[in-house]
Amino acid sequence: MIAVRVPEEIEMRLDRLAKLTGRTKTYYVREAIEDHLDDLEEAYLAEKVLEKVRSGGRS
Repeated sequence: MIAVRVPEEIEMRLDRLAKLTGRTKTYYVREAIEDHLDDLEEAYLAEKVLEKVRSGGRS
């Protein structure tokens, strides 16, 4: 488990979204983290492939 502190504005936005949709704040925090991790992993992989290509290696 991870505990994360967020600015009050983000907490208020999460509260509002959760109430509007009937989902939990935890659901939206988890979704946001997963989406961002996917993006970071893809960017990291692309960077490594590009480095390999530039150094004469293959992807």
